[in-house]
Amino acid sequence: MTGLVAGVDVGGTFTDLVIFDPASGAVRLAKVPTTLPNQAGGVLNAFAEAGADLSAIDLIVHGTTTTTNAVLERQLAKTGLITTMGFRDVLELGRRTRPQAYGMHGRFVPVIPRDLRLEVPERMDARGRVVTPLDEAALRLAVTRLRDDGCEALVIHFLHAYANPAHELLAAKVAREIWPNDYITLAHVLLSESREYERGVTAAVNASVQPLLERYIARLASELAAKGYARDLLVMNGNGGMVAAKDVAKEAVKTVMSGPASGVMAAVATGRRAGMANLLTYDMGGTSTDVAMIRNGTAPVSNEIEVEYAMPIHVPMVDVRTVGAGGGSIARIDAGGMLRVGPESAGSTPGPVCYGRGGTKVTISDANLILGRLPASRFGQAAEAAFAAMQEQIAVPLGLSVEAAAEAVIRIANTHMAGAIRMVSISLGADPRDFALFAFGGAGPLHAVALAKELNVPKVLIPARPGITNALGCVVADLRHDFVRTLNRPLDGVEMGEVHRVLAAQEAEGRRLIGLEKIALTAVRAEYSADMQFVGQTHLLRVPLPSATPPREDLQHLFEAAYHARFRVDLPTIRANLVNLNVSVIGERPALDLSRLIDPAGRRGAAEAATTRKVWFGGWQDTPVYWRDHLPLKIDLQGPAIIEQMDTTIVVDPGARVTSDADGNLIIEVNE
Repeated sequence: MTGLVAGVDVGGTFTDLVIFDPASGAVRLAKVPTTLPNQAGGVLNAFAEAGADLSAIDLIVHGTTTTTNAVLERQLAKTGLITTMGFRDVLELGRRTRPQAYGMHGRFVPVIPRDLRLEVPERMDARGRVVTPLDEAALRLAVTRLRDDGCEALVIHFLHAYANPAHELLAAKVAREIWPNDYITLAHVLLSESREYERGVTAAVNASVQPLLERYIARLASELAAKGYARDLLVMNGNGGMVAAKDVAKEAVKTVMSGPASGVMAAVATGRRAGMANLLTYDMGGTSTDVAMIRNGTAPVSNEIEVEYAMPIHVPMVDVRTVGAGGGSIARIDAGGMLRVGPESAGSTPGPVCYGRGGTKVTISDANLILGRLPASRFGQAAEAAFAAMQEQIAVPLGLSVEAAAEAVIRIANTHMAGAIRMVSISLGADPRDFALFAFGGAGPLHAVALAKELNVPKVLIPARPGITNALGCVVADLRHDFVRTLNRPLDGVEMGEVHRVLAAQEAEGRRLIGLEKIALTAVRAEYSADMQFVGQTHLLRVPLPSATPPREDLQHLFEAAYHARFRVDLPTIRANLVNLNVSVIGERPALDLSRLIDPAGRRGAAEAATTRKVWFGGWQDTPVYWRDHLPLKIDLQGPAIIEQMDTTIVVDPGARVTSDADGNLIIEVNE
């Protein structure tokens, strides 16, 4: 790869850009406010800010929040569903759980309302045998009704279509004669696995975001082309891979969690170069915090992620958990007199009080400013407004000083974020002490050392450009296609030849799709796995397989070992059940040199503080403040210290020690 490569990530608050020149190693960066509702404006603003000539760029990879925001905010295209007679309410009945396990009430809104969920006579059994033929006349009436009701997208979701898709395929052929556009989702094409509820929700989400994503990507591609960009645009998928913009809307649901996935992929690449294969990723932005666990240099991919209550999206996605704690998260006193932080956010507009853009509600960023972690000189008179807001809204009602109130806001936010990190580590049988905390996002390094102390994590790894790490993930990610096929049979009764044929066919299809992309690759590899359970159990366990031709005995042993590693229990007398076969085909892209994310020309011979200021660490302490771009490549600093850079501020608590590696990453040893 010789041309310029750009990664651009659109977050809830900022749009970030990184441009690499593989030939010279030069890097250009930009960080601009996200433009809503048209995110394309922010993307173009970022290229303008970086002074980029779009005609000279060879590849642009884009991480987007379009589909994620549409799902969470229920700003979806009007969508209709046609399903098997008697099963229209599957999407609403779900698993009969409650939004709050111990609450007395809750609210759930299905993706597709009941009046747009229609039934037609047809039925397959679980083995794929026809029980009731498809009634084509009833199907035509249903399609026509949904079209005339103004639906823009259509889902066809028939019972047991994963076992035999004949009825869904026939229904699609009939529907295309009537439906006015290409937004027709067949549930079995998107997800060929059992569990009608999860498959139906996934298909419904896909259909309802298809028009939105296609319009946005088409507009962005058109505007980039008008500015001179003549190559393909690639879009990050939630599985940590990418897909061509012209194809992305076909399986739009796979872009849910696109932005968080790119951050995890950047962490994998950075950790690999830093010699740290086990990382807890901690991405704190302006609106939320995303966390994930990387083991042995591999990003965690799951096809059982629930984006929110009753919203299971069963396509492979990087296993990222999100909490509503970002720099713009609002602090308030509730009706019971308790201090709450988040999940409501001030976002980028109007933003925290200290931004001076009209925000009136005190936030985490305001608390960091009051405690001296952010420089008051940067915010002008808005800093005084933040102080006054904290005093009026938090300090006075709680009977605290302003500093104690701000510290309380930070501690509550840290508790929320630590809980999320425990959820992706301790709850999965991992000990945080065996990991380093990879802190990024615009606000992550402000809180990282305090979180590491709370979690007993010994080290914090802070990349060279924490605030643009998601954009970096776009340019280091590989191509990836994931496949799943349901068998759902006891292992001792499975025909192993069929297992081997399914795995081989999935791999062949993945290699074919990757071969269609016009992107330089260094290798193409396949990863195999099986979703298994003991007969009678509900939840699945992902079992990695060493090859596409595993013997039955090896499958049994691998499953038992994985079950014991997770639950510390042996169940030798219960039969194992083989539910799904999975293959991920990965096209590896050439590695990029990350050592120049901070320009070597700006580094100085010794670490010299630019200034000092008082910072609150349980009391005010005079604290040296360093500009990161001026630090030498080899440093050894003791906390307390503040390290500032264009995209973030790093807080080094008293007692912590800071060193750096060859790429300019900071390594903070947390000494309690």
